[in-house]
Amino acid sequence: MFERRIPEWIRHAPAPSVRGFAMLAGCEAVARGILISVYPVAIYDALKDAALISSIYFCIGVVSLIVGLLVPFLNRFVPRRWMYGVGAFGFVVSAGLAMTGRPEMIVASLVLNSLATVTTFVCFNAYVLDYIARVELGKCETLRMFYSALGWTLGPVLGVVLWTVWQPAPFVVSAVAAALMLAVFLYMRLGNGKLITRARRAPPNPLSFLGRFFEQPRLIAGWLFAVIRSCGWWAYVVYLPIFAVENGLGEQLGGILLSLTNAALFLSPMMLRWMQAGSIRRSVRTGFMACGMLFALAGFVAGLPLATIALLFCGSFFLILLDICAGLPFLMAVKPSERTEMSAIYSSFRDVSGIATPGIAWLILLAAPISGIFVAAGAASFVAWGIAGRLHPRLGEARLKPAGPLLPAETAEPEAAW
Repeated sequence: MFERRIPEWIRHAPAPSVRGFAMLAGCEAVARGILISVYPVAIYDALKDAALISSIYFCIGVVSLIVGLLVPFLNRFVPRRWMYGVGAFGFVVSAGLAMTGRPEMIVASLVLNSLATVTTFVCFNAYVLDYIARVELGKCETLRMFYSALGWTLGPVLGVVLWTVWQPAPFVVSAVAAALMLAVFLYMRLGNGKLITRARRAPPNPLSFLGRFFEQPRLIAGWLFAVIRSCGWWAYVVYLPIFAVENGLGEQLGGILLSLTNAALFLSPMMLRWMQAGSIRRSVRTGFMACGMLFALAGFVAGLPLATIALLFCGSFFLILLDICAGLPFLMAVKPSERTEMSAIYSSFRDVSGIATPGIAWLILLAAPISGIFVAAGAASFVAWGIAGRLHPRLGEARLKPAGPLLPAETAEPEAAW
């Protein structure tokens, strides 16, 4: 009699769904998106030294990379639900530190925000691999992007506006969004993920699983897709505004174009339907080929600044397509017993691209104008297009399409392709 009075959602945890994970991503997008344009302004206002700021960002990238690789090791001692909770609460604490306005607290806030991002990202991907079927991963990524669209579209503009009105305001909004993100996570009751029994004893140190990663070409390819895609975003978000200022197009153009690009996230359901009509391989190759052509052409026509800006803007839409589909080859190749470890490997693409892109750009600028960075980004996209040609043509399909009797070449295809 007593049990009948207990609500069903309390007695039994709701089954994690694609929509639930999308809501988590949406809250995180608001918490991070509103600060993406505020942190550079706040740190420069506090330190007044561009060189010092560059060194701080470089050090933060290195620390984030190390912490991301250590998350699986820490997960052996700290339950995953606690790690995700600490990461989400880290966003709240980070915002609180920045509200003080003191230079050292703003730097500490940026460090903590970066560590919270990498921690929640690793745990989030591990949860997705636990609860979302492989054939649903495309839908999950698309809905995640759709729910994140509002935060990444309005956040950069709204954050700067609020900063000019009252400096703590964007950090207050970020803290509230992070608290809501933590509340959604607690409501979903994801626990520590599904229990997978290993056939062998766990590796004794946090870097032992790197060997398993390098033994699997599909994982290497998927990780390279993520790194090259992220480098493309670096070229667009960081170096397009610099190019615009150098050519007298105004300081606000870069921010306006970024908001317009992020608005295309609302088109992600249409991109999913197009992707489902073909294959993941076709989608990934189309995205990288289009990005390569548009970015490289933008660099070659740098004498016409408006044409360069237009080509880069068009290329950014294909970066969004890659945000939806380019991570799927990695996620679909991960073995159940290696979910947490490989999620940490995958999350390192942010920090690797954040370290590699400024370094490569610095070398390019020693001998070429800033347009050379766009050409380099296009060349990297062509490399990813070539690698994607080895993906299996039916990767991600729910079932085989009836196409008559198999030909000898078709029967041998799964062994030849990744």
